[in-house]
Amino acid sequence: MNIHHLNCGVLHAPPSPPAACHCLLLEHGGRLALVDTGIGLADIAHPVERIGQSAIDGAGFQFHEHRTAARQIERLGFSTAAVTDIVLTHADPDHAGGLADFPDAAVHLSAEEFAQLGRGNWRYAPAQFAHEPRWVTHAAVPDQASPTRWFGLEARALPLALDVEAVLVPLVGHTAGHCGVAVHDGSRWLLHVGDAYYLRVELSTDEHPVSQLATMRAENDSQRRASLHELRRLARDHANEIEMFGYHDLTEFPNGVSG
Repeated sequence: MNIHHLNCGVLHAPPSPPAACHCLLLEHGGRLALVDTGIGLADIAHPVERIGQSAIDGAGFQFHEHRTAARQIERLGFSTAAVTDIVLTHADPDHAGGLADFPDAAVHLSAEEFAQLGRGNWRYAPAQFAHEPRWVTHAAVPDQASPTRWFGLEARALPLALDVEAVLVPLVGHTAGHCGVAVHDGSRWLLHVGDAYYLRVELSTDEHPVSQLATMRAENDSQRRASLHELRRLARDHANEIEMFGYHDLTEFPNGVSG
């Protein structure tokens, strides 16, 4: 399996520093899967209609076609039709904007997150889902005798068309159904934590100014803090087994990859 780290958008609302849209592209057996989709082609063509001016201004959406997942996949020599699966950490506009560029892909997300999409929650952009994605929802199984665990956390298996081992890991709080996505890469795991933290510094302190933004944007801040506590535990106790990164920290791209 090849794993490509893609920056599929930039958010910049001064005085805050620029933020990335760190997506993963999994490549195996001629098939592709995306973890989050960043800002999409339709967002660039119709930004106000798709996202809304207040959200654009508040988050500082920047619109650059060359950064979209679709264009980056094409530059790698693939067709967008090769994307069989998309996994969403959650459905905020900066994570889900590219869905329409891959209309035939199965779109995986937690059942809790999917339930919020039809409830008029202010944070989502319904126009981004107007093409009727092929939703595949993943729920907890409370009566299961031995629920799947991943380093002490609940895990929900992801049956991707690619022959790779991947799980949704609920890290709720930022949204009601927010999840990390863990992918097994040989001898270790990659954990995409989505927006469970904005900057890596949050793994070591609550005193950074970004913590105020994380609190403001959280659906449930106590749950967000509990999820962050678990990530700190993983970073402390399993650093040799798990490579962890978030969606927005420009410093977390691998060497040689441009944020």
